[in-house]
Amino acid sequence: MKQTVRRISLDNREIILVGTAHVSRESIEEATGTIRDETPDMVCVELDEGRMQSLANEKGWQELDISKVLREGKGFLLIANLVLSTFQKRIGADMGVKPGDEMKASVEAAKEAGIPTALVDRPIHVTLQRAWAKNNLWGKAKLLATLLASAFSDEKIEESEIENLKDQGAMDAMMSELAGYLPTVKEVLIDERDRYLASKIWAAGGAKSVAILGAGHLPGTEAYLRELAAGAKSPDVTDIASVPPKTLGSKVAGLLFPALIVGLLAAGFFTGGAVTSFGMLVRWLLWNGSLAALGTVVALGHPLSVIIAFVGAPVATINPFMAVGILSGLTQAWVKKPRVRDMEHLMNDVGSVKGFYRNRISHVLLIFFLSSLGGAIGNFIAVPALVSSLVK
Repeated sequence: MKQTVRRISLDNREIILVGTAHVSRESIEEATGTIRDETPDMVCVELDEGRMQSLANEKGWQELDISKVLREGKGFLLIANLVLSTFQKRIGADMGVKPGDEMKASVEAAKEAGIPTALVDRPIHVTLQRAWAKNNLWGKAKLLATLLASAFSDEKIEESEIENLKDQGAMDAMMSELAGYLPTVKEVLIDERDRYLASKIWAAGGAKSVAILGAGHLPGTEAYLRELAAGAKSPDVTDIASVPPKTLGSKVAGLLFPALIVGLLAAGFFTGGAVTSFGMLVRWLLWNGSLAALGTVVALGHPLSVIIAFVGAPVATINPFMAVGILSGLTQAWVKKPRVRDMEHLMNDVGSVKGFYRNRISHVLLIFFLSSLGGAIGNFIAVPALVSSLVK
């Protein structure tokens, strides 16, 4: 039996795990061939309902409402989702397959054979939100930098390299590198999903089942399945099935920076009078607003978006429920409304820097991101500047 196929007997059940590379023609043949040869009672696939619908409806991006995304505070998540999808699509284009084709083909093979299927993966938006929420500011910056570098890389990947991803040695090396660079992301993307996949495969039932999943999940999912069969672990995954609400500590932390700014300005008034306090206020407004506006300029935002970024950055700093990127992004979406063409070509356009600027949807996201980044940098610069005003 191939290294990417693992047959395990657990508690009077037989579960066959098939590890795939998500953009591999060989994986399509291996997954569908296993289903036909084994004729299981149940086929489990590493998909959630949302991604299953996306595979069935490839024009789903055309229904995207960018303004709604920003208002709901999901701008960063959409950027991450787009970049990940673009990266997989670019590699798949080199291989002549589309990302997720092996999962789609597995569902179709099961349907043809009259075998029920179970979608056993965690919803992608939950995974992305958990990865984002569990990272600190530095971790978020490294995550975005890694995603953007992957999206705009023009490195060609050979088919043999894709197939090597299914090899355990190569996979272990990749997981080790990811754990060292982004340990929290590895925990959410791999470890939590290993547990989630195993629990859902176990719950799907069937005396004999075949599970199609990414090769990177084979070791962890198999280990967890064995622990489930032995009663050493609980199949309950509610603790990792949703984004945890903000803790009191994180809510308080969100209020600390606005309170620090107000406190410094008040201290300036009591120690140096109204003139000192006013000078400190102007200095903060200029740093915060100017760098948010500069970020919008770098993103080639509309002049009105630049003005809104400058005016809105200080307001957003004081109001923790508002973000300058949302204000500037919504303004850009209003003055340069996305066209049908932008929705149709979004996935292709975000694969290049030029396309990111050209497409009005991705352009709004770029303005959202760079104005937010500029405002944050402005605040970090402004605080030492305000403190220095007090100690003169």
